[in-house]
Formats: sequence, C-alpha cells, structure tokens
Amino acid sequence: MNFGDLFDSPWKVAIIAIVVLVLFGSRKLPDAARSLGRSMRILKSEVSSIHNDDEAPEGSGPAQAAPQALTSPQQQQIEQLQQQVRDLQSQSASASGAQVADARTNQPG
Repeated sequence: MNFGDLFDSPWKVAIIAIVVLVLFGSRKLPDAARSLGRSMRILKSEVSSIHNDDEAPEGSGPAQAAPQALTSPQQQQIEQLQQQVRDLQSQSASASGAQVADARTNQPG
C-alpha cells in the first residue's frame, strides 16, 4: 500500500483527523504539536551542522576545534529546553492542583 493513496480523498483525511482527535484528546494535541515542532527544529539544526561539518576541510586546526564550539551552544539549547519542559510540567501540576482545590471548595457539603 502506498501512503499517497491514503490521502487521495478528503474523507480519508477527515477520518484520520477524527481518529487522532479521539485517541489523543483535544487537550494533548497542542502539547504534542509543540513537542513535534521542537523536535523538528532540533533535527533540522543537527542536520545542518552535519552538512557544515562535511563542508569544512579536514586536517586544519580551526576545523578540528569546530565540534567543541558546537557542543557548548547545543548543550545550552538542550538545557534550556529541559528547563522549559520542567517549567511546563510544574505549571501543569499546579494548575491541576488548583482545579482540584476549586472543585472541593465549590461542592456543597
């Protein structure tokens, strides 16, 4: 089966979209899209750095120092992304805790 045949009809695309929506839910789709976008940006930067490494002449001093220079910004980017993930997780946990607290205070009892 060819994947091109999968998207030849708008009905098939609509059915796939509905299945994805049912499987992941409307709350998790934005997070999934965001993480997919981040992954694509990281992949793109890695591929471009590989192409830049291939174009550099081998055996010269500055070209050999380039991988070490690339490691530091890449490491900083990774640490920043990890910090963003931790911040989002803490915000999500505090928001869900606030919703539970609001639900408890609003219940007659």
